[in-house]
Amino acid sequence: MDFTYDEEQQALREAVRGLVGKAYSDYEQRRQTVAADPGFDEAQWGRMAEMGLLGLPFSEDDGGVGAGPVEISIVAEELGRVVAPEPYLTSVVWAGGLVSAVGTAEQRAEVLGALSAGESLLAPALAEPGRRWTNDATAVTAAEDGGAWTLTGTKEPVPQGARADVLVVSALLPNGGTGLFLVPGDADGLTRTGYATHDGGRAAKVTFTGTPATPLGEPGSDAAASIATVTDIARVMACNEAVGAMETALRTTSAYLTSRKQFGVTLNTFQALTFRAADMYISLELAKSLAVWATMVVAAGSPAEVAEAAGRASLQVARAGRHIGQEAIQLHGGIGMTAEYSIGAYTSRLTALDHLLGDATFHLRTLAATVGDHAEVDPLP
Repeated sequence: MDFTYDEEQQALREAVRGLVGKAYSDYEQRRQTVAADPGFDEAQWGRMAEMGLLGLPFSEDDGGVGAGPVEISIVAEELGRVVAPEPYLTSVVWAGGLVSAVGTAEQRAEVLGALSAGESLLAPALAEPGRRWTNDATAVTAAEDGGAWTLTGTKEPVPQGARADVLVVSALLPNGGTGLFLVPGDADGLTRTGYATHDGGRAAKVTFTGTPATPLGEPGSDAAASIATVTDIARVMACNEAVGAMETALRTTSAYLTSRKQFGVTLNTFQALTFRAADMYISLELAKSLAVWATMVVAAGSPAEVAEAAGRASLQVARAGRHIGQEAIQLHGGIGMTAEYSIGAYTSRLTALDHLLGDATFHLRTLAATVGDHAEVDPLP
């Protein structure tokens, strides 16, 4: 595998870094943005659309740019570097990915075209109360009567569920299996209760009461396999976002250790603290290597290979994120616990990414269940 970025990819990174860095390199600006609903900057979302970032994963026929996983990973990493609150991962990669994978040509052109232009925000309504990280649906059921479909049940948490213009909802089909449906935010029988999350984002409890819905793709078809693959791709992009956040957390911590003085000398003079920073660097490099590798697998691998790569990368990134986040706060001392200082926000975002699509225990359990399928095994990361 060639891990070298070409000139166009480097130019994309510089462009995205310039855009989001201008908005959020000042941490106080990020604090003010997440303090008010909807928890992100609508104007910044529009600028991302103008740059073509919102349409990056989708084909030109669907109103997108037709870029590959590597380009998407670059955007995710740069957003993570400044913990940008814009819902790129959930709205574009996850919800948009579901529409791209399952929708008809007309649905893709209409829904993804509006998303790419920044005119419509999508939200994935897949999670259900009492169940975690499953690809099937049981809490929301779909019913069909004379060709018209309705949904009944509850989804929670739904990222940006209160703000979204269109919800992409998974539901139990009448004949079994899990279907996907499009539900506009102003649909009859739809109740949305939004709230702030610990990392400054927004989520919602969404209740459907005989809510009219449009089947995504072929009506009545089971979309569980597509949901699984798109979710795995979202996991890999979440890993890249986490890598960006971890790099900044480590850089911020190193800067603190080399500038903060105790007993007349900087903190990096104390060897034990330097060793702990070095351990953070090792965790980061291991996580980055697996995230880059998993991204390359997304570009060329089968769904089964993508699933395994997503699990392995997510496990390493989850462990690295917890290690780096905790050590960053510890090495900052008391200031690391304050809301006015950035390092706590980075740790909070790493924790949110860890729990959004499956934590370390979930991925370890999933990988361990397949050990017997391999004639030879590599050590788990």
